[in-house]
Amino acid sequence: MRYLDGITADTPAEADNPLILGTALHTGIERSLEEALHEYAFSFPIITDEHIHEMMKLETVIPLARSAIPKGGKFEIEIKDDDFHGFIDYLVPMGWMSKDAYTNPYGESVDIFDIYDFKYSNNVSGYKQSNQLHLYKYFFERDNPGKKIRDMYLVFVPKVSIKQKKTETLVEFRQRLKDELSKVEVKIVQIGFNPQRVIDFLFGIKAVNEETKFPQANKSYICRFCEFQDYCMKGWDYMIKLPENKRRNLEEVKKRVLWIYGVPFCGKTTFANSFPDPLMLNTDGNIKFVDAPFVRIRDEVKVEGRQTKRTLAWDVFKDTISELEKKENTFKTIVVDLLEDLYEHCRLYMYQQMGITHESDDSFRAWDKVRGEFLNTLKRLMNLDYENIILISHEDTSKDITKKGGDKITAIKPNLQDKVANKVAGMVDVVARIVADGDTRTFSFKSNEVIFGGGRLRVTAKDIPLDVNALFAVYDEANKNAASGSGVVPAAETANRAARRKKTEEAPAASADKPQDSSKEEQKVNDTPEQETPVNEPQESADDKPPFDEAGTWTPGGGEVDDSDPLKGNMNPPEAPETPAQEEKPRRKRKARD
Repeated sequence: MRYLDGITADTPAEADNPLILGTALHTGIERSLEEALHEYAFSFPIITDEHIHEMMKLETVIPLARSAIPKGGKFEIEIKDDDFHGFIDYLVPMGWMSKDAYTNPYGESVDIFDIYDFKYSNNVSGYKQSNQLHLYKYFFERDNPGKKIRDMYLVFVPKVSIKQKKTETLVEFRQRLKDELSKVEVKIVQIGFNPQRVIDFLFGIKAVNEETKFPQANKSYICRFCEFQDYCMKGWDYMIKLPENKRRNLEEVKKRVLWIYGVPFCGKTTFANSFPDPLMLNTDGNIKFVDAPFVRIRDEVKVEGRQTKRTLAWDVFKDTISELEKKENTFKTIVVDLLEDLYEHCRLYMYQQMGITHESDDSFRAWDKVRGEFLNTLKRLMNLDYENIILISHEDTSKDITKKGGDKITAIKPNLQDKVANKVAGMVDVVARIVADGDTRTFSFKSNEVIFGGGRLRVTAKDIPLDVNALFAVYDEANKNAASGSGVVPAAETANRAARRKKTEEAPAASADKPQDSSKEEQKVNDTPEQETPVNEPQESADDKPPFDEAGTWTPGGGEVDDSDPLKGNMNPPEAPETPAQEEKPRRKRKARD
């Protein structure tokens, strides 16, 4: 993006940015400490304690680096030709050597130089594998006849990376930082010339010049120095880019997002374990009988001397998501087991952040803050680029609902509060219940006023065996239906159409059975004009409507912004039947006056 498109990113704000720190280090070694600190401070729009700490480090290491290198050299020596462009950090003349000297290996009288390159890093072994100094030597000697590079050195200025403890005050931390800085030493490492490094570089340049496609490369340590790292690794786009005006192919299933629930021991975790290449984010510790790799989502406690350091489970969960966003793994399925435990971890985390013990302590804000933190973090999980995202919950049957007729029935829903459950349902493709009947396990898509469920898929099945391949077949069918444009008519919609058709067919018969109006002479006369009385047509009661899945199909459930109570009806009820045009209502006839 920088070299092909000429695009630059905003100046980073983090205090330990390698590019800004490296530039400040070079400025300090080449000119002065004061200029280095000024350049560093004015590279940021705002200065925090973290920036002050980095400046404290520069104040210590820059004088050490200046005293470690020999005097009399020149900084920033440019090498530029058609094949190469670079800058030698420090070039030190080491004298003149006659061609007659017995120690002269060059066969001519030459000026001898040493080169030094500054690195603000602790990664000695990594930089020793770099081609940089080998290229400097080769191209400097080629472009400057009569001048030779004798020795090459890397000057490692060490980094001190410590963080303030929760039990430390700012003054205590800065004193500890000073103590650590007093122990640092600048390390100078000599590098032997290897011509093969130059050959590899030239072949690499040839390959780049001949390349026409530029796919995303594998991540390396160099990515830390790139301002486009988030764009490349995390997919963050800095610009609005509209998609191509072209219909997408819906037949290929690229991602499945499910929320499954059921009673304990019904096979939820075992079912999720059968998905390809799963990673379990486990909260309840029930991973004894599944072989998938797992990350335990729980509080982490470390004892360091007399101090006990605790990392809350919610922090562990968010750190895990951050790691999964990097895509530096081969997992295809991410499983959260259990979702309601995550919500409780989120509550405890927000309690600590807000300084409360329950949402009722700050009823104006706490409920929304907890719910917002949970849902926003869960959206990060849903946006992960993996083939399958599975949420698992226990079944809750502790609440009763009252039907219109007054009968009370037990609601069946996931063990999550209703407002949160409705939002989560809008993030997934399917909300399904696992039903255990003896040894038979069923994956049920049923959804009605009692059962919380539904989905976006339009298929003919409402119950399938608890098998991954059977579920994948459902997705394939749904995508084919969507791609064909025909789809499957939802069951409730089919039932409503049939009811309307039946009603229309019976209407003439009903009219024929009615007695004909009597003659005008037989009708009563009312001298007072009467208001037209509307005729109430019979309406189909909600209790008489056919169940949601009567025709053997099911309709999408949940919605992004649907806050309706799923227990009072379908999560995403079918479209209302078209209202037939109202017929002209009969008017009462009056006898004409004489």
